[in-house]
Amino acid sequence: MSRFERAYCCSTVWRSSSSAIARELCAQGLGRDVLEIGAGSGSVAQQLLSISPELAWTAIDIDPHMTHAAAARLRGFAGASVQTADATAMPFPDDSFDSVVSCLMLHHIIDWERAVAEVARVLRPGGIFVGYDLTRTPLASLFHRFDGSPHRLIVPDDFRVECARQGLTTSLQCRLLGHVMRFVARKN
Repeated sequence: MSRFERAYCCSTVWRSSSSAIARELCAQGLGRDVLEIGAGSGSVAQQLLSISPELAWTAIDIDPHMTHAAAARLRGFAGASVQTADATAMPFPDDSFDSVVSCLMLHHIIDWERAVAEVARVLRPGGIFVGYDLTRTPLASLFHRFDGSPHRLIVPDDFRVECARQGLTTSLQCRLLGHVMRFVARKN
């Protein structure tokens, strides 16, 4: 994660956005055991745990700076745990979670298909993979070239096909003039 993105993930702008995201995610019926991949500074987790403190929330991020920030932010929530881990090789057994949440991070995984396969593996039958990500648009491509962080922006149809290949039935909506996709993928 670039210095700019790290700063954004810890910013007031992201915290205010994460509040709206948390309300939408909560409406999905996440179940009890939730995994957030690419949790960043823990802002989404904090918002969701404030709404639903009964959740058992596991947050992972590959960046130790972010897991440190998330651990500090979530310290007061009994059901929260944070660890440094790779979303393409998760340290959890099969069928461990009722839901997996991902907020604007999959495009930073060059092999995001491998992350989707891991999500399908750790989800329980009937569980959901829910979240948001940037799509491949000229504006998003320009921003990420300027930023210099590793990325592979997602084409929504490619995402839907990969989810289906992994046994996930996906509904997808594009928002913000097509720059962001919101997805819900249920494990069959």
